[in-house]
Amino acid sequence: MAFHEVRFPDDISRGARGGPERRTQIVELASGDEERNASWANSRRRYDVAYGIRRADDLAAVVAFFEARNGRLYGFRFKDWADWKSCLPSGTPAATDQAIGTGDGATTDFQLVKAYMSGSQSWTRTITKPVGGTVRIAIDGVGQTSGWSVDTTTGIVSFTTAPTSGATVTAGFEFDVPVRFDTDTLDMTLDVERLGSITSIPLLEVRR
Repeated sequence: MAFHEVRFPDDISRGARGGPERRTQIVELASGDEERNASWANSRRRYDVAYGIRRADDLAAVVAFFEARNGRLYGFRFKDWADWKSCLPSGTPAATDQAIGTGDGATTDFQLVKAYMSGSQSWTRTITKPVGGTVRIAIDGVGQTSGWSVDTTTGIVSFTTAPTSGATVTAGFEFDVPVRFDTDTLDMTLDVERLGSITSIPLLEVRR
């Protein structure tokens, strides 16, 4: 997947709109009952950054970023200000936030994930773009300051020595969303003082 490890400007992404999207097929039966089927196992995030442009300089920054990515060709990092931590938005990431695996004495690589829970139901999201310097790791609740490393391009945590069998491996982190432009055209007015006439600059989460 063609990807640039660069983040979209934070001051513009802060004003963007968007969030998770799911695809569900609904069939209404003759009786009025419904049958529902999930076409996607996982959600996909979609954003519109046109809402974050407030000044002509912001527009120039987006144009430069768009050109450097060759439109839809290259993916990039995006900070979703509504969901960018392993903990609640008001909290600080801690090493015990998210369970990422259980040791078996042989496995050394663990994928960062984030669990979304409501009642007895949950969904686990794979985190592939953690922010460098923010990842914290614990084994059975004990913080680990060494003996591991994280690949910030994949979200895989690698231990030099495999955690012992039955040990709970947890992590805390900040993360970005891998996205790409969902258009090869920036439709804007040539009068840069009328920024409200920019209709849309869509971004779409990329998944492998």
